[in-house]
Amino acid sequence: MNPGGLAALQARLQYSFADVRLLQRALTHRSFSADHNERLEFLGDSVLSLAVSHLLYTRLSAMSEGDLSRVRANLVKQDTLHQLAVKLTLSPLLRLGEGEARSGGQNRPSILADALEAVIGAVYLDAGFGAAQALVQRLYESVEINPRMEAAAKDPKTELQEWLQGHKMKLPVYRVVGTLGAAHKQTFEVECEASDLGLHEHGIGGSRRAAEQAAAAAMLIRLKARGAKASP
Repeated sequence: MNPGGLAALQARLQYSFADVRLLQRALTHRSFSADHNERLEFLGDSVLSLAVSHLLYTRLSAMSEGDLSRVRANLVKQDTLHQLAVKLTLSPLLRLGEGEARSGGQNRPSILADALEAVIGAVYLDAGFGAAQALVQRLYESVEINPRMEAAAKDPKTELQEWLQGHKMKLPVYRVVGTLGAAHKQTFEVECEASDLGLHEHGIGGSRRAAEQAAAAAMLIRLKARGAKASP
């Protein structure tokens, strides 16, 4: 990878890595190397959620938990992360296998969104939560955050989370249980567990995010079939 490109990205991030190999890994898709970014993405997803939650807690102090959850869902969804990744010009720095590159992976929203989460995870490993939180705050300076976002349509993961929270139950847990296909055209299978109900459902999608949404949708269908309303 071009060192100049990494240096320019660090300037755009306003963060300099002590271990630049973390940044390089964050930009590496599984189709390119066994040392890819999926574990960093997993970590970054949690760091991002906490950082955005704190941001909303301080900015929207009058909003309820359920409304904050809906606003957060808008801010961490794939479309928002994809737009932020495009602003950072991550696309030309991604390391992809030949097949993935030929199929347009460099501009695929799911890959760019995942890479941005991996970058956040890399900053967390490099310097701790404070540095990662500061990065998230800088990234979202250009994103409009207001209470009207609560009116946005709920995606299945948000709807399921709110239903469980409204019934004083633990949040759902998502696990990747299988992958199929070549590295440049993989299909993910994800299990969604609602532990307090003893229920498990599966979803399949072209990305981890899509599979999680499919699993959550399946769980909501299961709840409705049991006679439960899909709202607290």
